[in-house]
Amino acid sequence: MGEGGGRSFGTTRELQRLKQQAMEYYRENDVPRRLEELLNSTFYLQPADVYGHLSICSVVISTHFEVLENVLPELADAEQEARSEAVRIAVQWVNETITEELQGLTPSDQAEVDQVLRTFFGNKAQEDKERRELEKSLEDTRVSIPSPAPPPPPPPPPAKKRGQKQGRNDTFTEKPIVPPEPVEPVLNGSMAIGAVSLAVAKTRAILDNNPLYLNIALLKQSGQEQPTKLILPLPMVSLVSCGKSSPGKLNLMKEVMCIPHPGLTARQGVEMLLEIQKHINKTIEMLPPPKTETKKGHNGSKRSQQPITGKMSHLGCLTINYDTIEQPLVLIQGICANLGLDLGTNLHLAINCAAHELMDYSRGKYEVMLGTYKNAAEMVDLYVDLINRFPAIIALIDPFRKEDSEQWGSICNALGSRCYILAGAASKSISKLLEGGDISTPKSSGLIIRHTNQTTISDLVEITSLLDSKQRVAVFGSAEGESSDDSLVDLAIGLGVRFIKLGGLSRGERITKYNRLFAIEEELLQSGTLGFNEEHIFFPLNDDTEKGTEAPEAVTTVAGEPAELPEPIFPTEVMEASAKA
Repeated sequence: MGEGGGRSFGTTRELQRLKQQAMEYYRENDVPRRLEELLNSTFYLQPADVYGHLSICSVVISTHFEVLENVLPELADAEQEARSEAVRIAVQWVNETITEELQGLTPSDQAEVDQVLRTFFGNKAQEDKERRELEKSLEDTRVSIPSPAPPPPPPPPPAKKRGQKQGRNDTFTEKPIVPPEPVEPVLNGSMAIGAVSLAVAKTRAILDNNPLYLNIALLKQSGQEQPTKLILPLPMVSLVSCGKSSPGKLNLMKEVMCIPHPGLTARQGVEMLLEIQKHINKTIEMLPPPKTETKKGHNGSKRSQQPITGKMSHLGCLTINYDTIEQPLVLIQGICANLGLDLGTNLHLAINCAAHELMDYSRGKYEVMLGTYKNAAEMVDLYVDLINRFPAIIALIDPFRKEDSEQWGSICNALGSRCYILAGAASKSISKLLEGGDISTPKSSGLIIRHTNQTTISDLVEITSLLDSKQRVAVFGSAEGESSDDSLVDLAIGLGVRFIKLGGLSRGERITKYNRLFAIEEELLQSGTLGFNEEHIFFPLNDDTEKGTEAPEAVTTVAGEPAELPEPIFPTEVMEASAKA
């Protein structure tokens, strides 16, 4: 009796303590007043779906605006103003028309909701097109341009020197490059479509008491039975940046990324890469700062090289001052060797070339290093030589502009059997890809997809299913203008993509996503539904693959690597062994 009473008393005191904490929490966050306002508005509106009206679900979607390094203040202000305007219109759409359009629909029918959103956006895009055409026609009628005077006759040709052959050209002229395609227009407010679609998916997950990734997986399987295994995508972790905005001469490598071995858990892989990142930081700190020197810029003027050894990029990794293509790769290779890791076995490399940022249109060539220019054909040879020397590289992202379609085909033929050739910025938007149903332009091993603008959840399901059917690799990437919302990790897992590209192991908005990856992995481990990735498999691309007539023979792992790899060695094990010795 006394023991039971003691338990009851203890339980009562604990409940009282929890109630007191709850009251303080609600009072500090002004919850009672806000709930009262919500209930009052519900009474006056008297919605048909009371519970739907009371459901609260927050989402964050990144804008399409790129993060520009070392940009002029006036340009940064102009971009911030444009971003604010895009967000303002998106909020207006959500609060007005979209809310009305979705009345009466249930969150369980994602396809129907997304179709309503697509129709709404299509109408807005048509209105915008008609408005711009009207403005242009009014401008044309308002401005009367006088006919220009006829040009003066051309000067007479210079007298032919004795001995000079007719039509001889002393300088070799290369084939002109294809001019850049117009940038796909982004309609202000379009991010409202993607945000509302994600909110509906999250709402359904909450109502079904399911995690978001499971809800997305069920959508991918068209509502079939719950998947018995879910496989986490392999992280592409950015370790260093040596791109166009870096202070050194090297431009080619916007991101050098590491990919843990498929047999590791996400936590094991990231912990291994975190150890490598620490050693990179230490190595950079020990290097003497480069001497300040003047060198010629694009226009012949001299600019001073900044004596910066390393700084943190918005990508979450160090921006390093390097002058040759080999330096960042040799750095990582050496650190791995010191830690007892085999680059090419325990982990692999991926390079984001961002070739569209390297093109010098006045020369028609890519500036891979300051003052070093390569035409598109020479770039193919450069990449082949790079992979031959560093076979641990298993992925190249955007090795060319989208316009150099011939070279995309050439590099896929040359390296497609041992390296993923991925299109990111070189690919069309998801809506354009789905509209045409063609994912083979440019020719590539796969695509980097992102959840931005008018991309709905149904669009993501459709594009990843299309990639799967064509035996292409899907990489789910985060936008450059990052947010702290971790929903994209759930999306990547539910969609079943091969890789997830979150950036480096720093900055809070990225660490939040890595932590979400670990949390989901733990949930799947506890439920016994965690599957593991297979070895890297490369499908050589040919015409039969494009037509979908016959599956090509797969090439497993990397350049002759045995299918059964040795037991992975972790930095912690190496350090413990060294301590014991």
